[in-house]
Amino acid sequence: MDPVKVVELMEKEAMKRKAPVYHLKAEIKTLFQHLVAALLSSRTRDEATVKAAHNLFSRVKGPEDLLRMSEEEIAELIKGVGFYRVKAKRLKELAEKLVKEYNSEVPLKFEELVKLPGIGRKSANVVLAYSGIPAIPVDTHVHRIANRLGWVKTAKPEETEEELKKLFPVEIWGKVNRAMVGFGQTVCKPQKPLCDECPIKDCPKVGVK
Repeated sequence: MDPVKVVELMEKEAMKRKAPVYHLKAEIKTLFQHLVAALLSSRTRDEATVKAAHNLFSRVKGPEDLLRMSEEEIAELIKGVGFYRVKAKRLKELAEKLVKEYNSEVPLKFEELVKLPGIGRKSANVVLAYSGIPAIPVDTHVHRIANRLGWVKTAKPEETEEELKKLFPVEIWGKVNRAMVGFGQTVCKPQKPLCDECPIKDCPKVGVK
């Protein structure tokens, strides 16, 4: 099946099943909030990220708001995400760097984004994709599903990213991550994927026992 059509099927199924990734999208109103949410989501289930983002964004609209808060206040608001105390520290450092070096704006170049505290390759690509700049963020869901489908044979997420860029037209790069993440949360799960309910009928199920 055409990979583009497969992604469309994934998106439709994930939205029908109300995947947590779409709830997270509803919490985000600005580029800065998207950057913060990307940091919060690292090694954390989207359900926990949604709750933390809701709590934090009720008080934080921009980097200046974070700078006025203590690490302890931030930690209390985001409690529930993985490594929340470390992330509270990174958020303070992130806010300071944005205010001092970027005039409180989020830079929209990959090379600049990955210099920010707490922002790695996947998070940088998430921000770029949100902004309409061609990018394919690859997290554990995307990496797992791409290999299960036989689209790639890769060991590392960055290898998967490069292969997916070859597979998909650049115009749809921005939707690949969210569709695959939502599908991974609801159907193509890490353990016990719901293969009997999967709309992708010609999946080779690579690595599925």
